[in-house]
Amino acid sequence: MKKILLGMSGGVDSTVSAILLKKAGYEVIGITLNLFPNSSCCSYIEVKDICKKIGIPHYILEAKEEFKKRVIDDFICCYSNCLTPNPCIECNKYLKFGLMFEKAKELGCEYIATGHYAKIEESKKYGQLVLKKADAEKKDQTYFLYTIPQELLKHIIFPLQNYTSKEDTRKIAKENKLTVAEKKDSQEICFIPNNSYQDFLKKHMEIEPEQGNIVLTTGKILGKHKGLINYTIGQRKGLGISYKEPLYVVKLDNKQNEVIVGTEKDLYRNELNAKDINWIIPVEKTEKQGKIECYAKIRYRAKQAKATIHIQKDNTVKVEFEEPQRAITAGQAVVFYDEEGIVLGGGKII
Repeated sequence: MKKILLGMSGGVDSTVSAILLKKAGYEVIGITLNLFPNSSCCSYIEVKDICKKIGIPHYILEAKEEFKKRVIDDFICCYSNCLTPNPCIECNKYLKFGLMFEKAKELGCEYIATGHYAKIEESKKYGQLVLKKADAEKKDQTYFLYTIPQELLKHIIFPLQNYTSKEDTRKIAKENKLTVAEKKDSQEICFIPNNSYQDFLKKHMEIEPEQGNIVLTTGKILGKHKGLINYTIGQRKGLGISYKEPLYVVKLDNKQNEVIVGTEKDLYRNELNAKDINWIIPVEKTEKQGKIECYAKIRYRAKQAKATIHIQKDNTVKVEFEEPQRAITAGQAVVFYDEEGIVLGGGKII
């Protein structure tokens, strides 16, 4: 019987994953990462109770120091530099598919698993294992998983990869008489109380946010902002200014401490640059004449769009879109797919 370490949050997805893995004949060990004090993500007692009902052992992995270093400190640093981070991507990279995999090896587990909606399968096209969009298109989470090293794919199982809706997983939980069947999905950043990232940043940043000018793209000063951390690209509400037509945040200027605003059309751009690229599919398998034709997503909820990747010499890329994209935001991820929904790779927008 093959041993597998399953990350358990106390939600319905990881709970059903445990049920499915056990039915498939794996020796399942549940583990919950202790990421920060007074975690709002889950109750460890609740998770232990779930594991007891399913009939699997449960461990808690202390990871507060690593989480602070890799996720919280990065979150603060990004906002301090007018970048909009994605903490879930950093957590997946360093904790769930980093620290947890190391723990799995200590416990003699050949595999790790999570409740993500994503697929791993053998691809004849590329001659290797690939990360691919889940059958549940609306729940697909490959955008958050592009940092997984290709060599790790053979050790990962996503039990929910063939499920087409969340209702299917809730049904399994109900059939097993587990109360998590009705538990709502968490939409908040797990380490931020009341979902107020501004309050969190004000409390933890070493430098107090300063007021500055809100400036139209023409250079005209329209008002004062309350600190750059309170604004994001594409924001319309809460600007505290009046103008003859709706205005949106189009740029945050850290050097001048200015919020640059413009009209809807000013939000659209045809290209972006990205760094820290992780290629799951090696470039030599997709590149033709110095470029890669693909589909790209600039945020989790965005629709993928046709794009051309130009590889730069410093491991950055330039991405040109067939159609202009709205509110491209530095610090967020851009993830590349082929026409079959296979993840080619991704990186951070700069």
